[in-house]
Amino acid sequence: MTPLPQPPDILSPEFAADPYPAYRVLREHYPLLHDKGTDSYLLSRYDDVARAFRDPVFTTDNYAWQLEPAHGGRTLPQMSGREHAVRRALVAPAFRGRELREKFLPVIERNARELIDAFRDAGEADLVEQFATRFPVNVIVDILGLDRADHDRFHGWYASVVGFLSNLAQDPQVAAAGRRAGEDLAAYLRPVLTARRAAPGDDLLSTLCTAEVEGTRMTDQDITSFVSLLLAAGGETTDKVLAALFRNLLAHPGQFAAVRADRSLVPAAFAETLRYTPPVQMIMRQPDADVALSGGTVPAGATVTCLIGSANRDERRYARPDAFDLFRPDLTTATAFSAAADHVAFALGRHFCVGALLAKTEVEVGVDQLLDAFPAMDVADGALPADEGVFTRGPARLRVRLTPGRGAARPAGTA
Repeated sequence: MTPLPQPPDILSPEFAADPYPAYRVLREHYPLLHDKGTDSYLLSRYDDVARAFRDPVFTTDNYAWQLEPAHGGRTLPQMSGREHAVRRALVAPAFRGRELREKFLPVIERNARELIDAFRDAGEADLVEQFATRFPVNVIVDILGLDRADHDRFHGWYASVVGFLSNLAQDPQVAAAGRRAGEDLAAYLRPVLTARRAAPGDDLLSTLCTAEVEGTRMTDQDITSFVSLLLAAGGETTDKVLAALFRNLLAHPGQFAAVRADRSLVPAAFAETLRYTPPVQMIMRQPDADVALSGGTVPAGATVTCLIGSANRDERRYARPDAFDLFRPDLTTATAFSAAADHVAFALGRHFCVGALLAKTEVEVGVDQLLDAFPAMDVADGALPADEGVFTRGPARLRVRLTPGRGAARPAGTA
């Protein structure tokens, strides 16, 4: 009789180097495991993770300690019932439809172009450092109508807040830096909000200051917490998924050639990257009653860690789950960026990521402009980088050789 493998340690260096073998062990032998290192119950199968995102018995009460200290107040994911419905109705219109298309698309296109212009003729670039990590944060700063000279400051705050949220080992210095970043961001925004309430403009901050639903308006704390959340969630997802998307395509030249030839495949490549190498690997929930799941029962009030990276590779849900295949028939691109998605990278249900369509637009623009600018792109150092990180995960660098297209656009004012 074959002995059971040891339960994986999700805080170990081996897990950080490559979590996917550990995920397979969890799904097969320990679908519900109490992890001592995080004092939480690990859910690894697709059906259990999907249920934790959809079933109202699973609350987001855990965000009081996991998110609130860095964001400086309650955020949308913490809310439920009418409070959640009203707050979501206040912010959601800005991230879809005409508002996204008419107001934000030009900002997204300009930021992609400006970043690419900086290395258009360099012959080589690190797509992580020179594009992916900068692009979404710069876009967020601009759509908020904030000073473009502060892009670097916001990038620093973003990194510290994301570090707080990813701090599974509870490093006190990382936690302190995250709290400081939240405080500094709030102090920066307060006088700006006063000015926008007095004289609203055509930017997202002004929209948040003036929006009203059922007699409710957002307070300054509501807005500063939302901006902090937007930086962390909106920046981190797009940052890591853009780098992972190009790394995955470079590893599969046939699929890369197909995307170059048919840009309508970009959303499918994005959706498959979200499934295959999701930027957020785990999200926590807290049930308010005992819940029976695969492998046992989670007691009320316990923390549940939903392993997105495992659920998205569950062989019970996907054929050949460990293969990157943007043509796979068991992932529906048309619904991949909505609450009806058949992957769990953006969560599901009432707390489905409010910025999913913004992320989709950013990725489509970024990929299109990079492919337009560089008809040839190859790995610069001969080896594709592995992902890094535990809570969030993606390539830390991606050096590529670039061949610019003939007649490519140049920065304004140059010959």
